[in-house]
Amino acid sequence: MSGERDQTRGSEEAISESGDGIRGAALGSAPVPLSVLDLVTVGAGHTASGAVRTAVDIARTAERRGFHRYWVAEHHSMPGVASSSPAVLLAHLAAHTERIRLGSGGVMLPNHAPLVIAEQFGTLEAMAPGRVDLGLGRAPGTDGATAAALRRTERLNEGADDFPQQLAELTRFLDDSFPDGHPYAKIHAVPGPVQATSPGGVQSAHRPPLWLLGSSGFSARLAGSLGLPFAFAHHFSAANTVPALDLYRASFRPSEVLSEPYALIGVAALAAEEEHEARRQVLTGALSMVRLRTGRPGLVPSPEEAEAYRFNELERGFVDSWLGNVVHGTPDAVRQGLDELAKRTGADELMITANAHGSAARLRSYELIADAYGLPRG
Repeated sequence: MSGERDQTRGSEEAISESGDGIRGAALGSAPVPLSVLDLVTVGAGHTASGAVRTAVDIARTAERRGFHRYWVAEHHSMPGVASSSPAVLLAHLAAHTERIRLGSGGVMLPNHAPLVIAEQFGTLEAMAPGRVDLGLGRAPGTDGATAAALRRTERLNEGADDFPQQLAELTRFLDDSFPDGHPYAKIHAVPGPVQATSPGGVQSAHRPPLWLLGSSGFSARLAGSLGLPFAFAHHFSAANTVPALDLYRASFRPSEVLSEPYALIGVAALAAEEEHEARRQVLTGALSMVRLRTGRPGLVPSPEEAEAYRFNELERGFVDSWLGNVVHGTPDAVRQGLDELAKRTGADELMITANAHGSAARLRSYELIADAYGLPRG
């Protein structure tokens, strides 16, 4: 029982430190709170088991160095990305961390029945009370054929078009708030609030806060109108970042969740002791994206393979554009780049994703960025 009390106390402290569980605190000289988005990448010559072990190492490092949250994202049919099941990964990470917020960035809502998501994240909340985030996207997280296989339907646009209704249904399952007479009024997501209303029942007062994710204006406007926090995928849609954040803030209506807008942006960033080494590492991610965009997804190539690859003119243009939005270089250069980005976008939080072939480079990057901002060493 004492272990259970210690776990609960640690979770309560995590909520206390972050206020409402959404807003973070900027530590050291960081302009805003810093967080981690991990794609759980699998490099050539490595295994998915190794990628999961690295995810644990990154989560622990982020926790020790004072990053606010750690998220994983749902992807499918991509050999180089081992994050097809966010809830499973988060359960594993919850067992290996104590304080850092854990969440999805995100779960692709049209791929799943809302009740299933409510049950999964209710279970995660029971495992790590007070430190679970539920970020939701409306994209498939894959190609059309894979999305059809996931959803067991060919009508893929229907899922995206129905996103607001699916979101409302999920919210009611999380809150156990279907009105009398509704077909789902007697259906309850468990673990969940219904346990508190059962004879002798005691249930946590917390439930995972909802975030909406996006790379365009649709989710920005919806998040604003519902008074929810918003996460924008700057790392692959940089041209839309400022317009989407402006739309979110203009659309924002205060809610029980937030009294004012709160937006984070995902940022691709990698630091190394030398600029040349940082360039070598981020080139592996750029080659991965070239192959993905041309229908040849695979494992993340090694730096040697990426350096030896001969890009054609069209591919070179894509790589130059892609790397132009990746903050990389020495720790000081990365810090300056992140500072400028926070100032330019007005983001309330920066969520850093370090995409590279090997675990050592990614882990070292988070340590160097933390050092550059003077974050606690744990």
